[in-house]
Amino acid sequence: MTKNVRVRFAPSPTGPLHIGGVRTALFNYLFAKKHNGTFVLRIEDTDQNRYVEGAEQYIIDALNWCGIPYDEGLGKNETYGPYRQSERKPLYKKYAEQLIASGNAYYAFDTAEDLDFHRKNHENQGKTFIYNWHNRLKLSNSLSLSAEETQAKLDAGEDYVIRFKSPHDETLHLTDIIRGDMKIDTNVLDDKVLFKSDGMPTYHLANIVDDHLMKISHVIRGEEWLPSLALHYQLYTAFGWEAPEFAHLPLILKPTGKGKLSKRDGDKMGFPVFPLQWTDPKTNDTSRGYKEDGYFAEAMINFLAFLGWNPGTEQEIFTIEELVNAFDLERVNKSGARFDPDKIKWFNHHYMQDQYDEDLAELFKPIVDKNLSVIQSDSEKSHSNATSLTAQNDIDVNYIALVVGLIKERATFVSDFWDLSHFFFTAPTAYDEKASKKAFKDDTADLMSQLKSIILPIDEFTVTALEKDIKGWITKNDIAFGKIMMPLRLALVGALQGPDVFEIMYMIGKAETVKRIENIIKTL
Repeated sequence: MTKNVRVRFAPSPTGPLHIGGVRTALFNYLFAKKHNGTFVLRIEDTDQNRYVEGAEQYIIDALNWCGIPYDEGLGKNETYGPYRQSERKPLYKKYAEQLIASGNAYYAFDTAEDLDFHRKNHENQGKTFIYNWHNRLKLSNSLSLSAEETQAKLDAGEDYVIRFKSPHDETLHLTDIIRGDMKIDTNVLDDKVLFKSDGMPTYHLANIVDDHLMKISHVIRGEEWLPSLALHYQLYTAFGWEAPEFAHLPLILKPTGKGKLSKRDGDKMGFPVFPLQWTDPKTNDTSRGYKEDGYFAEAMINFLAFLGWNPGTEQEIFTIEELVNAFDLERVNKSGARFDPDKIKWFNHHYMQDQYDEDLAELFKPIVDKNLSVIQSDSEKSHSNATSLTAQNDIDVNYIALVVGLIKERATFVSDFWDLSHFFFTAPTAYDEKASKKAFKDDTADLMSQLKSIILPIDEFTVTALEKDIKGWITKNDIAFGKIMMPLRLALVGALQGPDVFEIMYMIGKAETVKRIENIIKTL
């Protein structure tokens, strides 16, 4: 690609960044990096009534957590700033008036009541009211009024908007990288408002002006903006500017495949739709985030990359660098991409296995401390003999890392670890009833006593030594392996589950192993 690639992600600070917005940011980021370009963050806050405190910082934090930080924007390499549209307000009035001067836009003085009257009048006739070539000369605007009348209204301070003058009887030829060539009949287009009565531009004007002044080469945005493409092309033509290339990404669909994914879908089906947790400053309601739910950013990004794009190969697991190298807008699909909550869990499970045990141990330690604290408190209240291997808050993180290494293969989230490993930290206080009936027979107590006498003399308490001596004893005495291994596992874990029995014994140590065997003999 010969042109200097500059793309932008331009969200509105009206709340938390939806997962669809993250996907849009990701595709912009990948395209920019693929072509050694620049990824720009611009905040489109022209609608001040919908502005939400904290949303802007949330957007920045979300991009950083996802590992797709912007190159240029708020507080960073501000070459074409400012990057908040509210701070660029004087620019837009000038360009709106430039369009009026060139005959491509006009002042419209219609009140809200006037427009509502026309809409209802059309509805009563079974028609749709469209403000454009077929009726604009009948309405209150600078096209239907004389220059003197128009100026008088302006001098009197009457409220007005500035509308684009959409052409009559023309055919627009538009091109989209993803969707190809399109034809639009201008007769069906309305005269969109470019500048509002509150002195702020609409998205359409501000978007075009900023993209031009910031030298944006490619506009990669969601499918919901496709109906605006005709107007945007016309605005570039009206200004005499070269238009960027456009690519409209497919919608992210509900898990059912029908309709656009919404927050309500996540609430209903039990998954987040935001990258980070969000607390609404007005209602104080909190929405879940992928980070707080235990997802790895790499897993979420890998998953999102496949929502509407495919590399053309069987490969599914990509590092961000591999995504950059493989990404191609022409391999983005036109049709919507179904959001699959189970698939992102699959990605998270994979990325779990790639994490260092030591890093996961640091995340797991607070969970261990909390659970041991509860067990200790309950034990004190009930005067129970329940024991844990270590005092609460004195747990060795290196020990936790060893535990993590044994159980993470069966986990999807760090929050799964406790259920998979609690027996490494505290002795079972009860035994699974179904497992007990299966594992404990009439001669089991005697066999467990014999096993204890085999374990006690073992000096080198290692996995290898334990396996050698115990299996040797079982074989020598012609005992069925299940008659020993099942009740032994039950004694150690409290259920017939968990990693290798000899690994558990080695981790908890000889004294604790013997104690748990003695306890199950006494209990069952």
